[in-house]
Amino acid sequence: MTRILFALIIGLAGTALLVWLGTWQVQRLAWKEDILAAIDARITAEPIALPEVPDIASDTYAPVALSGQIGSDALYVLVSQKHIGAGYRVIAPFLTNTGRRILIDRGFIPVSARDAARRTGAAEITGNIHWPDDRTSSTPENDQQANIWYARDVAAMARALKTEPLLVILRSETPPAPGLTPLPVDSSAIPNDHLKYAITWFSLAAIWLGMTGYYIFRARQTKDA
Repeated sequence: MTRILFALIIGLAGTALLVWLGTWQVQRLAWKEDILAAIDARITAEPIALPEVPDIASDTYAPVALSGQIGSDALYVLVSQKHIGAGYRVIAPFLTNTGRRILIDRGFIPVSARDAARRTGAAEITGNIHWPDDRTSSTPENDQQANIWYARDVAAMARALKTEPLLVILRSETPPAPGLTPLPVDSSAIPNDHLKYAITWFSLAAIWLGMTGYYIFRARQTKDA
C-alpha cells in the first residue's frame, strides 16, 4: 500500500508540474503574439523622420520615407532564398536630401547578378530602421577584402561605406531598380515556438499520468495475486 501511495503522490506531483509548465507556455504564447502584433503595427505605421541619435530600443522597425541619392558603392551579404538559392543582399550608402549619409539594404540579387549594373542616383525610398541580428556562433567572419559579408554588421558596414551606423531596410525605391528584389522586414523571422512547447508539456503530462495509472494498476494486480 505504501508503494502505491508513493507512486500516486509522485504521479500527481509530476503531472501537476508538467501541466503548470504547459499553462505557462500558453501564457507566453499570448504575450509573444501581443509583441508580434505590436511589431507588425509599428512596421506599417506612418513614416517618421530619421532619429538624430538612433536608439535600438526605441527606433527598431520604425518606418521612414526619404529622398536622396543612392551611392554607387555596395557591400554584398551572402544569403539564401527559398526556391531561388544563394544570392546577396545589396547594402549601399544613401545620401539624404538633408545631408545625412546612411546605409540602405536594397534587397536580393542572385549570385550570378553580382557584377551586373544597377540603377543608382536620385531616388525616393521607403523602409524600416533595423539592427539585424544575423550573427550566430557559427557565422564566419566577414571577408571584407573579397566584399563577401556573412552578417549585416551595421557598425562595420558603416565604417566600410563611411556612413552613419544606421540601416534602413527598403520596402520600395522609386524609380525601381530592375533585378533587385526588396526583402522588407516583418515579424515572421521572430521565433514563436510557445505553442509547440505547450503541446509538448501537456503531452508529457498525459503520458506521465498514464504511466502512473498503469504502474498502480500493475502494483494492485501483483498484490491481489
